[in-house]
Amino acid sequence: MSAMTSTERRAVTSLAAIMSLRLLGLFMIIPVFSLYTTHLPGSTPFLMGIAMGIYGLTQGLFQIPFGMISDRLGRKPIILVGLIIFAIGSITAALAHNMTWMVIGRALQGAGAIGSTTIALIADLTRDDQRTKAMAINGMTIGMSFSLAMILGPLLAAWIHVTGIFWLAVAFSLIAIYILFAITPTPPPATWHSDAEVEPTQFFTLLKKPDLARLNASVFLLHAVFTASFVVIPIGLQSFAGIASNQQWKLYVPALFIAFIISIGCILLAEKKQQVKRYFVGAIIVLCLAEICLAIWTHSLVLSALGLLLFFTAFSLLEAFLPSWVSRVAPVARKGTALGIYSSSQFLGIFFGGTIGGWLYGAFGLQNVYLFCVVLTILWLTIAVRMQGPRHPTSTTPNSPH
Repeated sequence: MSAMTSTERRAVTSLAAIMSLRLLGLFMIIPVFSLYTTHLPGSTPFLMGIAMGIYGLTQGLFQIPFGMISDRLGRKPIILVGLIIFAIGSITAALAHNMTWMVIGRALQGAGAIGSTTIALIADLTRDDQRTKAMAINGMTIGMSFSLAMILGPLLAAWIHVTGIFWLAVAFSLIAIYILFAITPTPPPATWHSDAEVEPTQFFTLLKKPDLARLNASVFLLHAVFTASFVVIPIGLQSFAGIASNQQWKLYVPALFIAFIISIGCILLAEKKQQVKRYFVGAIIVLCLAEICLAIWTHSLVLSALGLLLFFTAFSLLEAFLPSWVSRVAPVARKGTALGIYSSSQFLGIFFGGTIGGWLYGAFGLQNVYLFCVVLTILWLTIAVRMQGPRHPTSTTPNSPH
C-alpha cells in the first residue's frame, strides 16, 4: 500500500486538529457544567439539563445540511461559517447572566456543525486508497480529544473558572480558522463522495436497515446515558462524597488513565479473538454496574471512584467499537450516509440524555437519574444480544489502514 503524500498528511493532520479544537471547547465544560449553572439566575434542574445537552440537538440537526451546502459553496467557507457560529455561541455562554442566555449560547455552539463538512474535505484531499487511513486518524484524534477534555475541564475550571473555559473555546475557534486557511491545503472543486457524505435519496433506506438501526440506537443510548450521568455526577461528588468542584479532577484523571489502559487491552483482545460482540455486550453490562454503583454508594468516596472507573472504561470501549462496527456493516457505496445517520443519532442522544436527566434530577432526585440510566442500559442489552457481530477482514485490502 502506498504512503500518504505530504499534502495528504498536512490535510489530515490540520483538519483533525480543527475538529479536536472545536470538540475540546465543547467537551471540557461537561464535568463542571452542572455545578456552575446551579448558581445562574433562573436555573432549574430541567433547564440545566437542556443547557447541557442542547448542543447535541443543534449539532444533529445542522451537520448534514451543512455538508450538503458545502457541495455547492465549497468546504472551507462552510467550515469558516461553522467556526464563527461556534465562537459566537461560546461568547454568548461566557457572558450569560441567566439560564436563558446559557441555553442560547450552548445551542449556538452546537449549530456550528462542521463535522460532516470536515470529513468531506478530508475525502476531497485524499486519494481513494488513503481515505480509510485518513478517517481512522481523524477518529482517533477525536477520541483523544474527548479524554483530554475530561481531564482539562476540571483542572482549568479551578484556575480560570467556567467562564474562562468558554473564552478558551473562542480562542480555539480562532486558532482553528487560522489552521484552516494557513495550513490546510486548498481543495479542488467540491466532489460528492459516497464513502464520506450523505446521499439524501438513500437516507430513509439505510435508516430502516435492521443492523444499522441497532447500531444507531446503540450510540443514541450510549450518549444519552453519558450526558444524563454527568448532569448529576459532579453534584453527587460534591454534595455527598465531599469533593469540591475544583478538586474533582483528582478523581477523574486516574480513573480516565486506568480506563484508557484497560480499554486498549480489551479492544486488542476483542479484535485478535474476533469477539467484538462479546466484549461489546460485556461493556454494556459494566456500564449498567457503574450506574448502580454510583446510585447506591453516592456517599462513599472509594466506591464512587470505582463507579467512575467502571463508567469510563465501559464508555471508552463502546465509543471505540461502535463507529468501526458501522463502517463494517454499512454498504461500501453508502458508507457516508450510514455514518451521517450514526453521527446524528449520537448527538440526538446527548440532547435526550441531558434533557431527561435534568428533569428527573429536579423532580425525583439524583438517584433516579442513575436509575434512568440503568433502565436505558438494560434496554440496550436487549438490543445488543440480538445483534450480529461485525465482519472481520480476513486479508489486507488496498483500503485497509496499517
